[in-house]
Amino acid sequence: MVNPLNAEGANPFEIAQEAANQIAKISGITNHDIALTLGSGWAKAADLIGETVSEIPGNEIIGFSKPAVVGHVGTVRSIRLPNGKHALVIGARTHFYENHGVRSVVHSVRTAAATGAKTMILTNGAGGIKPEWAGGVAVLISDHINLTAASPLEGATFIDLTDLYSKRLRDLAREVDPNLDEGVYVQFRGPHYETPAEVQMAKIMGGHIVGMSTALEAIAARQAGMEILGMSLITNLAAGIQTTPLSHAEVLEVGRNAEARISKLLAEIVAKL
Repeated sequence: MVNPLNAEGANPFEIAQEAANQIAKISGITNHDIALTLGSGWAKAADLIGETVSEIPGNEIIGFSKPAVVGHVGTVRSIRLPNGKHALVIGARTHFYENHGVRSVVHSVRTAAATGAKTMILTNGAGGIKPEWAGGVAVLISDHINLTAASPLEGATFIDLTDLYSKRLRDLAREVDPNLDEGVYVQFRGPHYETPAEVQMAKIMGGHIVGMSTALEAIAARQAGMEILGMSLITNLAAGIQTTPLSHAEVLEVGRNAEARISKLLAEIVAKL
C-alpha cells in the first residue's frame, strides 16, 4: 500500500489537516492546545495529565503507521486537562530509520499543529555523553545537531532555528525540578547505535545526548509555529563512554525503572502550561 504522504503530487499539510479532521470526528474535540510525543520511558505520563477522552489506534488515521519498535505505544490520545485545555498525546511515532520518508517522520507533528496545538513537547530515550548522567536521568534539550542529512522542509523554505527549544519552557520545567540539567541533542540516522568514534565526534561538535529521533520533528514544529520543549531520558551512557555493550533491552529496562518518576515530572510540567 502506498503511503499517501509519498504519493505523487501529495501535499503533506493537506494530509495532516485530513488526519486532524479524523481525530476531531472520532474524539469529539475540535481543538487541542498542546501536543506530546512520548518516547521510550515516557508513556505513563499520558495517564497522569488528565482524563482520556478518546484513544485511537494510529494506523486508523491517515498518514500514521504502526510503530516498528517494541516499547512504543501506537495510539493517539485526546486528553482533557484539569484546567479545561486539551492535549494530544502521540504514541504513534515514525522514526527516520524506518525508511518511510521524512514526511512520515514529521506527520504527527504537522497533524498536532493542524488540531490547533501551539505547544509541542518532544520526548525520547537516548544515550548520554556526560559521564555523570547515569541511566534514568531526565535532561532538557537546549539545542540539537541534525546528522540525518535530511530536513522536513521542502523547496525554498527558510526557517530560523536560533531559539528552537524554548528557554521559557525550559525555565518552567525547572520550576518543577530545579536540578534538571540540559544539553545538545544529536540525531543520528540509526537504527544501529553509534560507534565510540561517532560519539566522540558528537562530543567534539558540542553534543551531549545521542539518539535517533526528535530533531526532524522539532524543525517541523517550528515551521508550524509551535513552541517546543524537548526532554530526553538518558537510558544509557553512549558507546565508548559506557564500557558495556549497548542493547535495546537495556533501554527498555531503564525506561521501565524510570517511568513512574519521569512521567510524574512531565505531568507536573504540563500542569503549568
